[in-house]
Amino acid sequence: MVHIGINAHLLSNKPGYRTAGIHNVLHQLLVHLPEVAPADWHFTAMVGRGNPAVYEGIEIQQASLDTTPASKRILWEQAIQPFALDSFDLYHAGAFVAPVLLNKPMVVTVYDLTFMRYPQRLTAGRRLYLRTFTEMTCKRARRILAISESTKHDLVELLGVPAEKVDVTPLGYDDIYQPLPEDAVTRFRAENNLPERFWLYLGTLEPRKNLVTLIEAYAQLPANERLPLVLAGGKGWMSEPIFEAIARHGLEDTIALPGFIPTEALPLWYNSAECFIFPSVFEGFGLPVLEAMACGTPIITSNVSSLPEVAGEAGMTLPPHELDAWVSGLRQAFHDESWRNEAREAGLVQAKKFNWDTTARLTVASYERALEVSLPLP
Repeated sequence: MVHIGINAHLLSNKPGYRTAGIHNVLHQLLVHLPEVAPADWHFTAMVGRGNPAVYEGIEIQQASLDTTPASKRILWEQAIQPFALDSFDLYHAGAFVAPVLLNKPMVVTVYDLTFMRYPQRLTAGRRLYLRTFTEMTCKRARRILAISESTKHDLVELLGVPAEKVDVTPLGYDDIYQPLPEDAVTRFRAENNLPERFWLYLGTLEPRKNLVTLIEAYAQLPANERLPLVLAGGKGWMSEPIFEAIARHGLEDTIALPGFIPTEALPLWYNSAECFIFPSVFEGFGLPVLEAMACGTPIITSNVSSLPEVAGEAGMTLPPHELDAWVSGLRQAFHDESWRNEAREAGLVQAKKFNWDTTARLTVASYERALEVSLPLP
């Protein structure tokens, strides 16, 4: 029997921002890994104290600490966990860092290198921790799982990781993201006072999302050539320029800021929008683009980082900082119904290339490479 231990301390059962991102990836892996792994494999997921996680085919091991606060999680992972581990054949560090004192074969998932590409968005201490410990972990790991080719490229370029050591495991999307009945969408718009036609952005309000460029392009369009714009998501670091740009152009009445959107409402938001706009300059994967396509919503996104991998030939990809390109793209989205119909159909086809079953299978394949006896321990 092969015993795999998965550090899942970033798995949350509470509503809010932590139920997206890394939490969602860990959740989907714990759902799908037992379904695709060899029958004689056993999985143990390590979570914080009080986390009532239950997954079929997964043993749950709770820590003696509530590891929700980052400081306590780091304390547990580095100072306590190495001495409390079961006899795993392989340890999976679910997010960037493994214990320094770990003496077991190990793989690690790296989602992105934002802390190196955009170091200013983190405190100096957090930046130093992630840079130092991620680099150490990647050097010691038998395999590294990257969620996109873009992240793999960054690992090679910025951390000097050998390309042959990295396995790309693209993400998937949940079945709740699908085209919904028109009557349900119409009712949702009415209940939320949304117009029949509007454009939607979804994500944190922060600099790397490039929303100021979007607002500047939007402001250049005549009022009769643009739709109401919804910028949905919680405030991130340095979000003030976004609000300043809205005020500078007098767009308070046409740009809505509903704040954080809970996961269960996202399919209705995607379905209700005429176009999903995601101008980000850096993403580990770009899951909102995939979710929007799966809902049948035309997408406009940037042509950098991992976003072209997700969008493929569907929708429209634009240079993130070329203002004229965004003005033209928005104008086309407004006027060209044929483009919207083609983008909708192409997006539905593109989205079907990604699913969590494939993510889990690729993860198992990476585990198998790490477990090959011919590969020496680092």
